[in-house]
Amino acid sequence: MARHARQHEAAFSDYVVARQDWLRRVAYALCGDWHRADDLVQEALTKLYLAWPRLRDNHDPDAYVRKILVRASIDAHRHRERRVPTVALVADRDVAHRLGMPLEEHDALITALQALPEQQRKVVVLRHWLGLSVRETATELGINEGTVKSHSSRGLAALQLALGEQHAV
Repeated sequence: MARHARQHEAAFSDYVVARQDWLRRVAYALCGDWHRADDLVQEALTKLYLAWPRLRDNHDPDAYVRKILVRASIDAHRHRERRVPTVALVADRDVAHRLGMPLEEHDALITALQALPEQQRKVVVLRHWLGLSVRETATELGINEGTVKSHSSRGLAALQLALGEQHAV
């Protein structure tokens, strides 16, 4: 029994080490604040740890923890008494490089993304950054597929407008 528990602990630790940066970026994209993102990741990893023994062999841990992040983000938004302003963002050179984008364009994209209303931002992140289908996005956010499509369309249009205006200056 103890050996089995150690194996689960080691597998969980390996997963966390391999995916922690990805989890943090997803959480940040969902909430727009690095401190809240860290809190969301911590909450998600705690819940994942509790579910790990039954989850690891039969489910996709990324999908499970992503759902936790989305739901925790929604819950945090519902329970905030007032909206906390987003802190000025700084583009991440490593991410910009991996995406093949100049740092200024990456910064403009992140700033424009954070300016979207929260639900539009979540839909855009899940659909277009993480590549989830309309159905998967609807399930994760607890909304219908038509709402996902309209939020996606409006969010992308707002991003294009914002980014087009920045390049026109």
